[in-house]
Amino acid sequence: MVNGFEIPQLIDRTGQLAKASEWENTKLKVAELTQKIKDHPEDVKPRLQLATIYMSEARITGDIYYHQATMTILDGVIKLEPQNFEAYTYKASVAMSLHQFQEAKDLAEKAQQLNPNNAYVCGVLVDANVELGNYEKAVEMSDKMQTLKPSLEAYARVSYLREIYGDYPGAIDAMKMAVKAGTTGSESAEWARVALGDLFLNTGQLDSAEIAYNASLVVRPEFPNAEIGLAKAAKARKNYDSAIAHVERAINIVSEASYVAMLGELYTLKGDNEKAGEINKQVIAELEKAEEDQLTSKGIKHNANRELSRAYLSDRDLEKALKYAQIDLAIRPENIDANELVAWIYYLKGDYSNAKIHADKMLQTNTMNATTLYKAGLIYTKAGDLVKADMCNLKASQVNSTVDQKLMLALN
Repeated sequence: MVNGFEIPQLIDRTGQLAKASEWENTKLKVAELTQKIKDHPEDVKPRLQLATIYMSEARITGDIYYHQATMTILDGVIKLEPQNFEAYTYKASVAMSLHQFQEAKDLAEKAQQLNPNNAYVCGVLVDANVELGNYEKAVEMSDKMQTLKPSLEAYARVSYLREIYGDYPGAIDAMKMAVKAGTTGSESAEWARVALGDLFLNTGQLDSAEIAYNASLVVRPEFPNAEIGLAKAAKARKNYDSAIAHVERAINIVSEASYVAMLGELYTLKGDNEKAGEINKQVIAELEKAEEDQLTSKGIKHNANRELSRAYLSDRDLEKALKYAQIDLAIRPENIDANELVAWIYYLKGDYSNAKIHADKMLQTNTMNATTLYKAGLIYTKAGDLVKADMCNLKASQVNSTVDQKLMLALN
């Protein structure tokens, strides 16, 4: 306990993550910073450095402990320096990780008032505004970030916004720049390389996607994102056994609910509905347990409404799926992904009128995501707008002809 605030400990990594090249340096640096904090409790610099390390550990390990640990450290900084710009910026970043989008936006705007020309906080504001459906503001912040500091992070956000607005060629170009701007083998650079693979995958370029995913595993072995990428590519090729093997490797590295959910999806495609059902119920149980645990925990909560909705959707419980999807939508009514999820659940329930209302919103940025467009085509067909349905189906086939509508329906 330093100045009334606990300095959270670093948790030992296990399994393959413990073999990562940066782990030994991470342990040494955390020990060094912890000692500096004890020796100089009024100095906020080592606290802020420790917070950035814990934010990185949260990304790498998927352990929610580090989100709360980082918040504890940053609250200590703000107690010492109530107007510390970096502390508010990092708190905003953690809030984003916990899907508390409005809180992230509010914290980032507070930080920007303290320092109007910082690229990092612009990046957080891009992300928060995207999630809240404020796409024009997100573009504004992205442009400012690009002007202030062209970087991997800036290029990646340009890529994401171009994808949102239906510009896949531009998105691919920007993500290539992000990969080039990074340090090969680092977590951030390989995240960008996998994101580039995803863009190739979404446009039906399976060979290019697999090259990107495999290249990432060469320079960062046991990278779960790349394993999931290869699983998605194998799924697109309908090689479900291979896809399952890649997902299982990812889960052995980091057991994330989304990875486990994907495993259930693959068993459904394989025709093993019993195994898929067991996995889906496991995902629901874990998410519900996490929600219960949060009732007694202190600090900022993890917003898991979207994850819960998708889990219940996989389990064919449309009422609960809709319940959580509507909570998510109430938080961000203009977000295209939130509207897509609600639209699809209404479609599966046979409520085509409401499905169409949200389909209109999910297409408001002129997305060219083939799966989204195929879903819209199905919704508009049932809603009686055949012209719009044909247009969506044509666009989808032009972007990615590998999407199998029958499989999409079988899963959802």
